[in-house]
Amino acid sequence: MRVHVIGDTVGKVSRLRANFPSQYTVSSELLSGATLQNGDLDAVVVAADLRNLENISALKQLLAKLNQIRRRLFLVEQNMRLPIAQAYALGATQVLPSTVTPAQLVAELYRLSPVEAGEKRLGVRAVTAAGAASIASMFQAVLRGAAVDVDGARDAGRKIADGIAEHGLSDWLESVRRHHEGTYQHCLLVTGVAVDFGLSLGLKQTDMERLYTAAMFHDIGKAAIPLSILDKPGRLDVDERALINTHPVAGYEALKGNAGLSLEVLDAVRHHHEYLDGSGYPDALSGHSVSDIVRLLTICDIFAALIEHRPYRSTMSREDAYGVVRGMDGKLEKPLVSAFREVALTR
Repeated sequence: MRVHVIGDTVGKVSRLRANFPSQYTVSSELLSGATLQNGDLDAVVVAADLRNLENISALKQLLAKLNQIRRRLFLVEQNMRLPIAQAYALGATQVLPSTVTPAQLVAELYRLSPVEAGEKRLGVRAVTAAGAASIASMFQAVLRGAAVDVDGARDAGRKIADGIAEHGLSDWLESVRRHHEGTYQHCLLVTGVAVDFGLSLGLKQTDMERLYTAAMFHDIGKAAIPLSILDKPGRLDVDERALINTHPVAGYEALKGNAGLSLEVLDAVRHHHEYLDGSGYPDALSGHSVSDIVRLLTICDIFAALIEHRPYRSTMSREDAYGVVRGMDGKLEKPLVSAFREVALTR
């Protein structure tokens, strides 16, 4: 495998280069003078502080060349959202913490080896990268008080829908869980599961578009919540849980003035944690007050949360996750839960 390392300090470049096994052909350069002239690469590893505007500017100059390399791994500060969002905006196909060990980095590159990944899987991975970049852009916009790119998110959702229609849900779940973490992983999983659920139900195109757009945006209110809380490896305390529970309203408030979003999508962003029995939040809706799109999205959201990969807990199987969803009597619409069985277990 041919790997190119780009770092913003000599120390980072040297440390990364020194730990690759002999079967890797490794080249490197400092970011400040990087030209990416070394062609025909399998992967590039970027180790740079993305809080530094000069580093961001230098990477933007390389963007066209970076995007010609199929695997682009960025190493960033683990608990800082803006650098993660910035990495995806700069074309990362995977973001890893800067504290990753050499063995872990090599293992990730090995898992992405073309020996293991055929053209079909590379296509799925390209779609996941585009989806992650779109979600990162949304979160970045909310953090900076800028306008959210609704058309870009809708286009990413359309690509996800096309990818799942062509390759199936299982490949999508595998790709997302392998290459993305945390909130971005969750949003991508929810979108994929929602798309497949909509396809299985035979939704018409306009309803499909509303569903995958709502899924892409549903957790945007988490943009301002610290990653140390979102990714906490343990039970949240009362204050942390209260902060988490503000995200539906925060997301709604961030998006409500955007003319590009329908009322149905805004409703789903605000109410995707509502239950039919009135026990949800933020507005304790019940019965007929819970819209059809929310009924669909809530099932997908719960299922995706259960099957996503987290470093601090075991991943629940799709069978067990569906069992949890099926056991939520009175909270979720029973016929929809029954219809979801095929999506959860066989697609």
